[in-house]
Amino acid sequence: MLTQIASGIGLTAYITLASLGIGGVAALPLVAARRSTWLPLRAAATVYIDVVRSIPPITWLFLIYFGLPQYALRLDSVTASILGFSVIASAYMAETYRSGLLGIRRGQWEAATALGMGFFATARSIITPQAFRVTLPAVAAYAIALLKDSALASTIGVHEITYQAGAASRATYEGLLAFCIAGALYIAMSAPLALAARRVDRTLRQKVEVA
Repeated sequence: MLTQIASGIGLTAYITLASLGIGGVAALPLVAARRSTWLPLRAAATVYIDVVRSIPPITWLFLIYFGLPQYALRLDSVTASILGFSVIASAYMAETYRSGLLGIRRGQWEAATALGMGFFATARSIITPQAFRVTLPAVAAYAIALLKDSALASTIGVHEITYQAGAASRATYEGLLAFCIAGALYIAMSAPLALAARRVDRTLRQKVEVA
């Protein structure tokens, strides 16, 4: 049973990492639009983020997997899962990035400008390292939440951990054991991520304090 359930680890990790990566990149133009001085662009980004976050993840998966084929766009279950979770991740990560940028005082931009630094040099050397440190705990927490949400992919036939646990429970009639094993696997995957995030955050804080 353990071997069967553990066979879903690969797809669980793949969906989580791919969705987090795509969503994290897609969030960059979103946060830029969200902070734009042009009202229509800022309003459009705000509406997108609010709408995406208001719809349950499972509904997004069903909309993409069962709804898009009506418009001649049929995706396999893994691709549909990654697309759905990436859309959701982009909205949540955009707000995470925005909160990190808001945590940096405006005076640092002004000081860099006074020193003759350009926009991109300031963003790369001064703002981004600080924003990364500020947002790291929230990003790590969302990554763990996304790992757990990936279990919803089982509802559209992705053979990840929860799907394999369900198959094992039906075959052996030992549902409690099967899903306890699945839970333990999720813990085993989440714990190293949380520990790594804490360690990186602690290291970054020490460097800032030394500086």
